[in-house]
Amino acid sequence: MMLLNEFDVEDYLHTFTDRQPNLQRGALVLSRLVWWANYNSDGWFSWPKPARSAKKLQTLLYGKNAYSPDVTDAELKAALSPVKAFLTRQGVSHEEVLS
Repeated sequence: MMLLNEFDVEDYLHTFTDRQPNLQRGALVLSRLVWWANYNSDGWFSWPKPARSAKKLQTLLYGKNAYSPDVTDAELKAALSPVKAFLTRQGVSHEEVLS
């Protein structure tokens, strides 16, 4: 399984431009998920469930740069769906990570 480390996620936060609102949102959600995992466990790398839930999101962002075309709303929604399901199973308010 591909796993972006915290530095990769931070880079993506600063990579995408206003011309890529879906990629920006995806990077922000992934960053919030990493923060949430670090705050509520031994960390992003120690607890595989959050990373597994974000596999589609990580794959969506991987290899993209400031010149990449934005992803569609449907692609982003599909990538966020497993994250949302994970948060629901954990009893976490979606607003903590997805807003």
